[in-house]
Amino acid sequence: MDQPLLQAKNLTIDFTTANTKSNAVKNISFEVSPGEIVAIVGESGSGKSVTALSILRLLSGQAVVKGQLLFRAKSKTPVDLLSASAKQINSIRGKDIAMIFQDPMTSLNPVFTCGQQVLEAIKLHQHITPALARQKTITLFQQVKLPDPAILVDRYPHQLSGGQKQRVMIAMAMSCNPSLLIADEPTTALDVTVQKTILVLIKELQRQTGMGVIFITHDLGLVADIADKILVMYKGEIIEQGNTKEVLQQPQQPYTKALLACRPALHIQGERLPVVADFFNSTKINSLVLTEDISPDKTKHSTDIHSQDEKIITETVLTVDKLKVYYPGNRSFLFGKKAETFKAVDDISFSISKGETVGLVGESGCGKTTLGRAILQLRAITSGEIILNGKNLSTLSAKELKLARKELQIVFQDPYGSLNPRVTIGNALLEPMEVHGILQNNNQRKQKVVELLEKVNLAPDHFNRYPHQFSGGQRQRICIARALALNPSFLIFDESVSALDVSVQAQVLNLLNDLKKEFSFTSIFISHDLSVVRYISDRIMVMSQGKIVEEGPADEVYFSPKNEYTKKLIDAIPGKSMIF
Repeated sequence: MDQPLLQAKNLTIDFTTANTKSNAVKNISFEVSPGEIVAIVGESGSGKSVTALSILRLLSGQAVVKGQLLFRAKSKTPVDLLSASAKQINSIRGKDIAMIFQDPMTSLNPVFTCGQQVLEAIKLHQHITPALARQKTITLFQQVKLPDPAILVDRYPHQLSGGQKQRVMIAMAMSCNPSLLIADEPTTALDVTVQKTILVLIKELQRQTGMGVIFITHDLGLVADIADKILVMYKGEIIEQGNTKEVLQQPQQPYTKALLACRPALHIQGERLPVVADFFNSTKINSLVLTEDISPDKTKHSTDIHSQDEKIITETVLTVDKLKVYYPGNRSFLFGKKAETFKAVDDISFSISKGETVGLVGESGCGKTTLGRAILQLRAITSGEIILNGKNLSTLSAKELKLARKELQIVFQDPYGSLNPRVTIGNALLEPMEVHGILQNNNQRKQKVVELLEKVNLAPDHFNRYPHQFSGGQRQRICIARALALNPSFLIFDESVSALDVSVQAQVLNLLNDLKKEFSFTSIFISHDLSVVRYISDRIMVMSQGKIVEEGPADEVYFSPKNEYTKKLIDAIPGKSMIF
């Protein structure tokens, strides 16, 4: 029997400051064998990324790491990574153990070309000539299926898409044929189709090289088709582990059941999503059917309700007529081709009725975010009309547009980036009310802010806290509260749950359903994930290359797609085999 490639024995990680001590990882043990993919799954803060970083000794000086991490590179005598010298660790990093980080944009140096960054790793560990290193880099780019690798090798990170940047990171990780690859949330916030190709690529490379893989994620469904073994982490401990089929089909721990159950794909539209707390506080967890059949027949009653609603709803809130948003050049310049007019939004027409939630789905670059921002008048349009509550937004004066924007708000994808880090969240919510003269004075506005915080399940004493003092899910709730501060009639949610843990995502989706009932707003929900869009939307529009290629009732588009592009998006849903 082969010796384990990596053995973690009684691994404990504490973070200490002058006054506090935080126990991030608590006495965990696990193994990774050659040729094995081990998934470490858990919410943010569970300790999974800290565990991965400890393997390469990349934790900050505040970390105190105890236990053993025994690594056998190429079947050599095991090395304890925790007690190895700095010289030993430097020789192992990038060569025998490689890592793919979550955010390729921040992991790649923006002032060096993608080729230079892969070349550096090759020359450091293999001591070959620059010409040979460049040729190997181009071969690696071919191996990870990058288009025009001989050209992309001289491009900078900002000139590549998110999926392409992640492939560059994979090429860099594979450059020295590592024995162990650590992939830390490598597909978070990527399109489902890009996500699928990255997963397939990692699996193919693992089969070709026989390396071991540690795959870190918050989504159990994501690793259903690639992992051999799953470790579930909760509050620094491994609470459940086993082969993938056993863990997914017969989970033993309430937390594991919660991670599986809270995915929108398992629930009919509007049904309240279970959250982690439900599984620790309720005695009804045995009623959950994890492989529940969410089929067209099961959702028929919700579709019938929608059609009845459509007969009642006649008032049109938004009309988009023959909208075009063109740019003078497109991305073809990246590959040395002649620049042409880029049609981000290409002659689109649709209308949305009062109280309706319309899902807008498609891959990055399809034009969905451009469409959303054009509606908000944050993008100049080339031609066409955008009529909100009877007013053509593109013909309004600056003063008239300011008044119209009171009725039209957006929740952005990145809540941290859309909040000012130097402004308390209370003042962030006060500001739009002051600008538009909502209520008579600041005392009344502050009371309104407190009410809004409570509506999004935050406490009144959060008023004076800053954005960095909140989790990602809490920050997204703050942004939702800010969007509701003016009591708008129309909201745009732009990828507002795509980067959240599946459990936090369930909380936010439940919150949106509750708020929709209370505030009766109309909305566009933009996402690349059709399972989320189907759950939250009454109707779906599928967008590709600037055009709407399919639209219809949510269940109809999801379960009976007619367009090949829509079918491709559905086929790419993570863990699809667990749903259908």
